Amino acid sequence: MTQQQHPSRTVIPEHRWPVVVTILAALALYAALPSEVLGWQRYLVAGVGGALLIPLIAANPRRFTRYSRSLRSLSVGFALLLVAVNQVMLVRLVILLVDGESDGHALLLGALQVWLVNVIGYATLLWELDRGGPVVRTMRAQSEVPPTELRFPQDDMTATLCSELDDQMLENPRTPAQLTDWTPRFTDYLYSAFSNSMAFSATDSLPLSGRFKLLLALQAFGGFTILALVIARSVNILS
Repeated sequence: MTQQQHPSRTVIPEHRWPVVVTILAALALYAALPSEVLGWQRYLVAGVGGALLIPLIAANPRRFTRYSRSLRSLSVGFALLLVAVNQVMLVRLVILLVDGESDGHALLLGALQVWLVNVIGYATLLWELDRGGPVVRTMRAQSEVPPTELRFPQDDMTATLCSELDDQMLENPRTPAQLTDWTPRFTDYLYSAFSNSMAFSATDSLPLSGRFKLLLALQAFGGFTILALVIARSVNILS
């Protein structure tokens, strides 16, 4: 059902299109995987993913304003499925890279595609799990939003903002993000997932909960594994 935004909130509900475009790109990457990496199953993965995406788009076609437990379960389940399938593909890719019998150029292309989907999958999962998801983050009162699990720079206090809001802070101690009603968007989580895969550690954002630390550690390990094996295979091809 459509949820009315709490009167205390001024943030605009998040738009649907950045998420849809990014997930469609991930499904397209799966469909375009070299046959040496994944056969006809790649079309099945892309088709099932597209089918699951349809009811999610229908529920919130423009902005994330509708919320229900079943819709929440479907959206989180879709993100988990995207991550799980890509983890299986990562294991398969590692086996093919170590085996050394498949076409090297096709494997290198497949590794890049799997790495990109790894970023998108984890970004989607973090975005769905943090602070109750996109609907809860923008529609409910700040006091009803679940605790932050991924802390962004905007969540932290700066000296300038602290001095400007000194009186308000004394009356009602809140973070600047709460006072300015800032909330992270999908692009924030996408950048965090991308930088975590590149640096193999948290960069602009900080995981606070145990499950987010584990998720980011698994993502970083997957990215590192792909990079290490790709470099080794590239050296072998060039030599």
